Amino acid sequence: MSATSDPAPAATENSPRTSLSGRVGGLIGSDVGIVPVLIALVVLIIYFQVRSSVFLSADNVTNLFIQAVGFILLGMAEVWLLLLGEIDLSLGWVAGMSGSIAAIYTNVKFGWPWWLAFLAALAFCTAIGALWGVLVVRLKLPSIIVTLAGSFIVEGLLLYILDHVFNGGGAPVQSNVLSNLTNGDLTPTFTWIFVIAVIVISATVLIVRERARRKAVLVVAPFYRIVVKLAALSVMGIVLALLFNSNRGSFIPIEGMPFAVPLIIGIVAIYSFILSRTKFGRYMYAIGGNTEAARRAGIPVNRYRVYAFMLGGFTAGVGGLFYVSRLGGYSSSSTDSTLVLYAVAAAVIGGTSLYGGRGKMIYPLVGGIIVAVIYNGLVLTQVSAPMEFVVIGVVLLGAVTVDSLARRSQSLLK
Repeated sequence: MSATSDPAPAATENSPRTSLSGRVGGLIGSDVGIVPVLIALVVLIIYFQVRSSVFLSADNVTNLFIQAVGFILLGMAEVWLLLLGEIDLSLGWVAGMSGSIAAIYTNVKFGWPWWLAFLAALAFCTAIGALWGVLVVRLKLPSIIVTLAGSFIVEGLLLYILDHVFNGGGAPVQSNVLSNLTNGDLTPTFTWIFVIAVIVISATVLIVRERARRKAVLVVAPFYRIVVKLAALSVMGIVLALLFNSNRGSFIPIEGMPFAVPLIIGIVAIYSFILSRTKFGRYMYAIGGNTEAARRAGIPVNRYRVYAFMLGGFTAGVGGLFYVSRLGGYSSSSTDSTLVLYAVAAAVIGGTSLYGGRGKMIYPLVGGIIVAVIYNGLVLTQVSAPMEFVVIGVVLLGAVTVDSLARRSQSLLK
């Protein structure tokens, strides 16, 4: 055999190297997607069900989804900033301000129509976000400092309003529309219609997208992945519909999917479309991936950074409406300084990168459910309140570590 022997044959598609180590290496060195997060969610659900048989009861599952709504929306608000490598630490208090404005002005003392009170609340939150964005962009201040200072400012304003508008420092929810955001339910029939519609629309979108990519001679995922996704979505939808349609009432029948669930899915769908199918979304990813390259390509970077803060404030405002609806009112004693921490946790645990340029709106949806599962499960298993923070902190630290290692592996492979 000569010294210049032929090189070893490359690993074929069916070789062990490609099918095992190659795929594992590809997962480590690239965006692993949401699959590991879903696996973690399943493990958590199994663990808490084993510890408490009440966990997967219809009543608790419904309550869990309602608890998750606030985490999901605040996580989505944070994603707009994290995509650009920014952060907003005031979103929890901004959400509280939105809920308070809506509760106060729909109260009989003022008697505003619900839609006007909602618009006022969301306009205020969007304006707050715009203010933080302008300060960050024009004065070149770090967003973490601006929004940290802003959180104290908004907290002070909120407490002042709550203490001076009503005796007792708060306002109860008296609007049926505001209350029904989390307390209202679809009928069992409409629950099934909604679930079937989501499955059909998802199947149509996936198939049309794959055909378009094939027609454009682009790389497409194997068809079995689409089948697996649709099968998993169908099973999950049917199981949830059965749980939601179970009678949860003690004296009167309470059945059907909470209004909050289709509303949240609708918001996720709209935001996902904006990020994946519009110029605005492409610009956001471009700026987050490489700000200087985006600027040289002619993208108005500073303007879009302000837009991100505005969308963050707006989305937090929507979350505040759901939050005050679940509480049944808002008062100085119900303020929660940890909301923004849960917002960051929901976004990052779901898979959004803290370094910018990577994230989808489906990530805080899953991350928010995980936070709610942990919160709900620890309460059912009678774990102490301090330990709840410890567990969520450990999960968040693990998610950030995975994100950092994946990013480091990507840089080494380049």
